[in-house]
Amino acid sequence: MIIKFLKNNFALIASFLASLILSGIIILLLGENPFRIFGIFISSAFGSWNNIAYTLFFATPLIFTGLSVAVCFRCGLFNIGAEGQLYMGAFACAYVGFTFADFPGYLLIPLSILFSIGAGGFIGLIPGYLKAKTGAHEVIVTIMLNFIAIGFTGYFVSGPFKNPGDLIPQTQLISESAHIPKIGELFGILGIKSSIPLNFSFIIAVFICLLVYFIFKYTTFGYEIKAVGLNKKAASASGINVNRIIILTFVLGGAIAGLVGVNEVMGYRYRFLDGFSAGYGYLGIAVALLGRNHPAGVFISAVIFGAVMRGGLLVDVYSDKISKDFVYIIQGILILFVVSGELWNKFRIQIDAEKQR
Repeated sequence: MIIKFLKNNFALIASFLASLILSGIIILLLGENPFRIFGIFISSAFGSWNNIAYTLFFATPLIFTGLSVAVCFRCGLFNIGAEGQLYMGAFACAYVGFTFADFPGYLLIPLSILFSIGAGGFIGLIPGYLKAKTGAHEVIVTIMLNFIAIGFTGYFVSGPFKNPGDLIPQTQLISESAHIPKIGELFGILGIKSSIPLNFSFIIAVFICLLVYFIFKYTTFGYEIKAVGLNKKAASASGINVNRIIILTFVLGGAIAGLVGVNEVMGYRYRFLDGFSAGYGYLGIAVALLGRNHPAGVFISAVIFGAVMRGGLLVDVYSDKISKDFVYIIQGILILFVVSGELWNKFRIQIDAEKQR
């Protein structure tokens, strides 16, 4: 089984190792010891329970966006719009949190989550509908929608919904009833003190991973998504409503991306802040590719990227020659090598198919 796994994922593993080697060479050229820097990355990401919790906190939004992209990839669609979807989901979540502040928590929390899902799903509906009904290319549509969604939310928090007296564009605080518990508070029951920002949205992210796996593995909808992704004409000939699947898949992807707002608004900042995303929607593309569009792979990939983001903070502290901006270099190298590996894998499959003819 291990040999089969290595064979099926050789290009991916080779790409990952190559990205580490190139990153190490760049670190060496900058005058640092690559082993020392990578050691700082690993220890700061996994060296203690608190560090692990911080890594999982950074990984949580990437799990959502990675799954969002992976669901669409499985259907043969390119969802480049997770960034806009998560912005709309986060704003909708905050809007409910401060507008219905008098609602009790058992109503306000699920309502806020539903609005974040609904707003993300609505933004996902637009490219799905245009793709299905007009044939508009989803890459162009989703990229344009990113600008529109981010622009709309930026206008909202700079104008009608800006918190009075604040110099920065952000909404007022949501009601305390809309706060979700932090994992550290749950540890407090066991007598473990922790101030980590990891919150209950991580549990939701794990649940969504399991849900997506269940959909892919055991439902008719999951089978139809895969069939449309493999061959639209064959899927249509077998009786599958291709346009319906395309629309529903984009709605599902957008809804999952919208859940980033739960982590950001209900578990961390307790308000919507303009420009809060560290490119989570775009990083989700790399997360999905590295995870081979499998929910478990997306989870592991998101943790890897979360570890890089967490490690970069302490590298900046302990190294005079490597700054936290080096994280973006590592992420870029990893993305380039993973995409190249995927292209090579597809090229190899095509060559093998032609040889068998």
